[in-house]
Amino acid sequence: MRRRRPSHEQQVFRLALAGAIPALAACAILLARLGVDTRLGGTIFGAIAFFWLACALAVRGRVVRSLQTIANLIGGVRESDYSVRGREISGEDALGDVVWEINQLTEILQQQRFGAIESAALLKAVMTKIEIAIFAFDDDERLRLANRAGERLLGAPLDRVLGRTARDLGVAEWLSGPPAKTHHGPIAGRTGRWAVRRSVFREKGRPQQLVVVADLQQALREEERQAWQRIIRVLGHELNNSLAPIQSIAESLQGISAGRDRAEDWESDLRRGLQVIAARAAALSRFMEGYRQLARLPAPQRRPVALAELARRVVRLETRIGVALEASPEVVLDADADQLEQLLINLLRNAADAALETAGAVSLSWKRSADDVAITVIDSGPGLANTANLFVPFFTTKPGGSGIGLSLSRQIAEAHGGSLLLENRTDGHGCVARLVLPLSDPGAEASAS
Repeated sequence: MRRRRPSHEQQVFRLALAGAIPALAACAILLARLGVDTRLGGTIFGAIAFFWLACALAVRGRVVRSLQTIANLIGGVRESDYSVRGREISGEDALGDVVWEINQLTEILQQQRFGAIESAALLKAVMTKIEIAIFAFDDDERLRLANRAGERLLGAPLDRVLGRTARDLGVAEWLSGPPAKTHHGPIAGRTGRWAVRRSVFREKGRPQQLVVVADLQQALREEERQAWQRIIRVLGHELNNSLAPIQSIAESLQGISAGRDRAEDWESDLRRGLQVIAARAAALSRFMEGYRQLARLPAPQRRPVALAELARRVVRLETRIGVALEASPEVVLDADADQLEQLLINLLRNAADAALETAGAVSLSWKRSADDVAITVIDSGPGLANTANLFVPFFTTKPGGSGIGLSLSRQIAEAHGGSLLLENRTDGHGCVARLVLPLSDPGAEASAS
């Protein structure tokens, strides 16, 4: 049978008693040699032994109380009760150092707990108010967490869906395939388009899957509504500008033709009025043709296009100002030459219009990278006063401008898988137009892969 090890306080008590053995032995020998009476010697020996025993018990009690104090402080930390503090002892004291360190640790843990509570409250509020559905599934693909948007998406209260598997909920495909994908089809009876994003996290060492589902249909409907509002606003403005004078002139001409006492020059007034009506009708027709041109841009017919040759041809078309064609590397693009030429003509025409206002200059250059080429048109004109509406159809600051050049140019760039950006120069007056085009057809590469 294994012998039980004595406790810490028992060992301290025994060591304190053991320290008295040499002294008691010396006392007994000294009393015997001095010939002290046996009764008196026994009394002296007993008094010394009793005093030593009392001191050993006091040492034991002090050690026990100190350890119990430390145990109570640590127990409070273990039970997350950070309000308990030990009494600190001033001066050089080992026990005081231990108590001070425990108090500091408790203070830090209390601050961290308050921070965690506040963060959890904020996270809970965000998850409650956010319109994006959030789900957490465990390693058995059982639902462990969902916010209110997720509850609405599944069409059932949380107490009925928590603990059920993804297959039972009809969302098993969320947990398979690529981590980012678009889901088309019904979810809990709701049909739409959904953006599904999945990531993995760990809780208590076990893998969990976090799934975020956003309703794309709602965002698309909002964008569609705003687009229709912009179109109706522009159409209404232009139609009113044309129809109001047409209506006024038509009423005047009707009055002239119906009157009996006509002026001698009534026929010339009639002709001028009809000319104004015809001019406004033609302008309205051009306006609607511009909209049709924006809405019916054909898909690019891609062929190999030598950028240097195309740039030289476009530069020669701008005769109002000398465009500086800077030395640039030879680049062959997979693009629609006609559309790309129209895009560059629009950019150079805008740059030339701006440069002529200040007797400035225009330059054209490009730089090649591993995957694309960046074409830059720089002018030294007055710069852009309103950059927010540059690509809004029919917005223009030019007298007699159509307002479709930049919109059409950006459509051409995006149809080629590129981008178009206009901004003011940072090194002086003027504007910079940056056209970035891929060196190859991204759609063809995706099909090949």
